[in-house]
Amino acid sequence: MTRWWAACLLALLCLSGTALAHEVRPGYLELTQTGPETYDVLWKVPAAGESMRLGIHLRFPAGTEDTSEHRGVFARGAFVDRWSVRRAGGLTGETIHFDGLGGTMTDVLVRVEQSSGTSFVSRVEPTHPSFVLASEPSLWSLAGTYFALGVEHILGGIDHLLFVLALLMLVKGRRRLFFTITAFTVAHSITLAAATLGWLRVPPAPVEAVIALSIVFVAAEIVHGLRGQEGVTARSPWIVALVFGLLHGLGFASALREVGLPGHAIPVALFLFNVGVEAGQLLFVGAVLAVLALARRCVGVTPRWAAWVPAYGIGAVAVYWTIQRVSAFG
Repeated sequence: MTRWWAACLLALLCLSGTALAHEVRPGYLELTQTGPETYDVLWKVPAAGESMRLGIHLRFPAGTEDTSEHRGVFARGAFVDRWSVRRAGGLTGETIHFDGLGGTMTDVLVRVEQSSGTSFVSRVEPTHPSFVLASEPSLWSLAGTYFALGVEHILGGIDHLLFVLALLMLVKGRRRLFFTITAFTVAHSITLAAATLGWLRVPPAPVEAVIALSIVFVAAEIVHGLRGQEGVTARSPWIVALVFGLLHGLGFASALREVGLPGHAIPVALFLFNVGVEAGQLLFVGAVLAVLALARRCVGVTPRWAAWVPAYGIGAVAVYWTIQRVSAFG
C-alpha cells in the first residue's frame, strides 16, 4: 500500500512541475476609471526569468490613446506595466482584446474599478481572448468567475494539497477522516472571510512560511507513526486540521485579495470562491481515495523502507519551502 502513497506524492510533484513547464499563472489587467473617458491601467503578464515574458499583448478599441508613458518592470515572476489611457465616450460597452492569449494555456483576470465606486472581476480564457467592458456584469457571471478562481487556486496550490495528502496518510477510518476534513474546511473558511473582509490583517510572507512549517509538522507526525510513536495528529486529527486550517485560510485570502471582491456582490463572490476551494479540495481527496481503492485490489508486497518514502518526500519539500519563504522576508 505504501507504494501507492509514494505514487500519489510523485504525481502531485509532477503536476507541480508541469504547471511550471506549461505556464498556467493568470495574466492580470486592472482598469481604474479616473474620469468619464480616462483610465489608469495595470497590466501584469507572467514572466520566465528576469527578461522574458509571455507574448500576450493588450489591445484597446480604436480611438484609445495613451496619456502617459509606460512604466514596465519585471517583478515577482511577472512583467508589470502601468500607464494611463483616454477614449472619447469611455470604454463601457467596448471590446478589449488580448492578442496572443489563444496560443497559451493561461487565463487573464480583469478587474474594473469604476468612478462610481463599484468594482467587478471577469475571467478571460484562451478560447475567447477578448471581453466587453460591461457597466456591471451579471450575478451568474460573477458567480462562475469566483467559483473557478477558488477551484484553480486550491488545485494549483501544491503546498495546500501536500498538507491534505499528509492528513489522509495519518487519519484512519472514514468517520475520523470526515471530521478532520470538515474541521479543516470550517477553519480556513473563517480566516478566509475575516482576512478578505479586512477584519484580520496578517502579513502574507510569514503566513506562507508557517504554512510550509505546518506541512513539516504533519510529515514528522507520519514518521513518528512509522516508529510506533502515536502523535497528536493520529490521536486528535481534527484539532490539528482546525489549527492549521486557520493558517491555510489566510493563505487563500492573500490570493483573493490580489483579485479583489466586487463592491456590489461581496457576499456572493466570497461564498463562491470558498465553495470553489472546497470543490477543488474534495476533487483532490476523491482522486487520492480512488487511487488507494484501486491499490487494495492489485498491490503486491512492498519493501519495508518504502513506507518512509512519502513522509520524507513531503517533509523535504516542505523544509525547502520554509527556508525559501523565510529567506524572502527581507
